[in-house]
Amino acid sequence: MSVELRLPTLLRPAVNGSATVTIEGETVGEVLRTLVAEHPGLSGQVLTDDGSLHRFVNVYLNDDDVRYLDQLDTKLAPGDTISILPAVAGGAN
Repeated sequence: MSVELRLPTLLRPAVNGSATVTIEGETVGEVLRTLVAEHPGLSGQVLTDDGSLHRFVNVYLNDDDVRYLDQLDTKLAPGDTISILPAVAGGAN
């Protein structure tokens, strides 16, 4: 099935400037692996060399962080949207 994948500004140059791409897959992991295979410029930015989710990105399925679901094994349903967001750190002293 196809899902819409939303990309942050930082990753858009690797996909010809697109804010969204449509990718086929049954799980979040399949979609992200296909994304990296189709757009090699994203290699190492979304998934690590061992295929796990890079720790400096957050991935949401609709409004839910996949780290609190089944991570990369999270199943997809028609109409789902995946969003990749850069992790933000810091705060007041």
